Amino acid sequence: MSAWKSAGISYLQYANIAARALRNTLKDELKAPAQIRNNNNLKFQKWEKGVASEQKFVVQKAQQ
Repeated sequence: MSAWKSAGISYLQYANIAARALRNTLKDELKAPAQIRNNNNLKFQKWEKGVASEQKFVVQKAQQ
């Protein structure tokens, strides 16, 4: 049995923990770009009768 299964967590939780551990071990010059890639943006788009409306961010993206 996989270690993450025996620990009682999902594979997604396991992958997130492993990614966070890796990002925390990076040197400072590599840590900032890795943290930027960690951000997620969620968009919403309504479809009616096969036609898509405008995409909208659920939470506005942070200014970079």
